[in-house]
Amino acid sequence: MSEPWIYPTVLLCIYGFFCNLRPSEPFLTAFLMGPDKNLTETQVVNEIYPLWTYSYLVLLFPVFLATDYLCYKPVLILQGVSFIVTYAMMVKAQGVLAMQLLEFFFGIATATEIAYYSYIYSVVQPANYQRVTGFCRSITLLGSAVGSLTGQILVSVAEVPLLYLTIITLASSCLAFVAPWFLPMPSRSLFFHQGESGPEGREEAEEPVKGCKLREKLEESECKVPLNVEEDAIILKKKHGSSRGGLSEVLKILWEDFVQCYSCRTLLAWSIWWALSTCGYFQVVNYAQVLWENVLPSAHFEIYNGYVETVSTLLGALAAFGVGFVKVSWAVWGELALCVFSVVIAVAVFLMDTVKNIWVCYASYVVFRAIYMLLITIATYQIAANLNMRRYALVFGVNTFVALLMQSLLTVIVVDSAGLGLDIFPQFLIYGSYFATIALIFLIAGVYKFVTRSRTEGTEVPTQSVDSETDSAGDDHPSPKENNNISKA
Repeated sequence: MSEPWIYPTVLLCIYGFFCNLRPSEPFLTAFLMGPDKNLTETQVVNEIYPLWTYSYLVLLFPVFLATDYLCYKPVLILQGVSFIVTYAMMVKAQGVLAMQLLEFFFGIATATEIAYYSYIYSVVQPANYQRVTGFCRSITLLGSAVGSLTGQILVSVAEVPLLYLTIITLASSCLAFVAPWFLPMPSRSLFFHQGESGPEGREEAEEPVKGCKLREKLEESECKVPLNVEEDAIILKKKHGSSRGGLSEVLKILWEDFVQCYSCRTLLAWSIWWALSTCGYFQVVNYAQVLWENVLPSAHFEIYNGYVETVSTLLGALAAFGVGFVKVSWAVWGELALCVFSVVIAVAVFLMDTVKNIWVCYASYVVFRAIYMLLITIATYQIAANLNMRRYALVFGVNTFVALLMQSLLTVIVVDSAGLGLDIFPQFLIYGSYFATIALIFLIAGVYKFVTRSRTEGTEVPTQSVDSETDSAGDDHPSPKENNNISKA
């Protein structure tokens, strides 16, 4: 008999693969500025692209709550619909207003990704979490790489018009839309619907064992609060005599979890890097094609954006996979490692901006994405190490929200026509400076942590030596009992 986790995992992987199979993605800017849509660079960069950032930000928290309340599956179906509407409009619609509406629907599709990554935890046993997470994340990267490679081959070898790539992407979205309908409907969720026999009950029984492991993890990560204990769901049930919490109770627990989680110094440091770097990553990835279009216009030269996206995705996936075999004490060297790699990212962005050569731009972009995916994997592990599944969703939701909030501010000031509305090269100069600032922040944090740790160790050593001297001095003089024994002898 097959394992019960296989059926939903296979369906979810099929859905994830076809959702991310987008041959048109590497050529989106060239398509919008080409003869099919005939939009100007100012319209694309300053009026259309910013709408995705704003939509994603506004929709993220409501979608987070709706995903949990509706038990994931309806939101997955909504995501499939959003992708279909997005690419149908990409094929048929014309004009700036229509493209802005398209970006809004794409914002819905990206905001609902939380349903894809959290659904599987509601229908499989905790013992299979790591396995199914690896499958789901790997298949999305594979779909993205296959889509980019397919698009490039069709453009370079078969000379297929860019409009046909969009049609293929639409067809892929339609295929993906079929899978969620056959997924089993979860009977529980992270907050609103807590099944009596859910994982909370199992974890409550396992708490004495988990407590031992927890103390070890807290010492390593410098956390002073237990972040992976499932006490809140149990308290909620005892308080209300029910397995279902209302919105006010859920919001209260979310706030308490938020305060408790971010009081952990290590988690806070990695979360700050996550939010800052993801903001910059989104900006660079969103506008890289515009930079390439200025360096080497697609109307006059053959472009290789698809190959670049494929290589950067696969190299990033390989780096993310390989980091699991690297033994580093991230609790000690984490801040300094983030500083060094942030410097590499900043240099890559500066090279894209200053050396106006398409091959340098491509190579820098590959390095940029690979390093980011490497670090985000490390950050994901470091943050999730002491979190239960519910707090995992909360922390990564908050980190993403902060990243989007900062990205929106950066977009309004730098990109949007309502703000400075800068050209693409000054934009990338600012993005490079932004990552250099991140490197400086973590350099200061790393040096401070190193100095603090050295002082702490320095004060502990003399104390221990004084104690040992006191003990040895005490050994030189017999105790009263021993004196009594001597006199009797």
